Amino acid sequence: MRLHDLAHCRAGDKGTVATLSVVPHDDEHYSLLVEKLTAQRVREHLAPWVAGEVTRYELPLVSCLQFVCTDVGDGGVTTSLALDTHGKSLSSRLLACRLDD
Repeated sequence: MRLHDLAHCRAGDKGTVATLSVVPHDDEHYSLLVEKLTAQRVREHLAPWVAGEVTRYELPLVSCLQFVCTDVGDGGVTTSLALDTHGKSLSSRLLACRLDD
C-alpha cells in the first residue's frame, strides 16, 4: 500500500526548508501513519531531493504528521535552477512512499 491510499499531503517551502503535512483521509488511519511513516522512512524516500535532516512532528488533535525537511533542492526554492523540485513536488513524491514492508 502506498501513502496516497491513506492520506493527502500539503506542502510549503522557504529557502532550503520544506514542510510536508500528511493528513489521513480517515482519522482512524492516523495511528497507522504514526507507526509506519517515520522520519527515517521519509528521509530515505526523499533522499534524492532532500540532503539534510527530516524531523517529524505529531499533531494528534488534528490527526496530522508534519515533516520538516532541510537542505532541499539545489539551494532552495528562491535560488534553484531545477524545475520545481520543491514543496509541491516533494509532497507528491512522498505520497508514492510504500507503507508496507
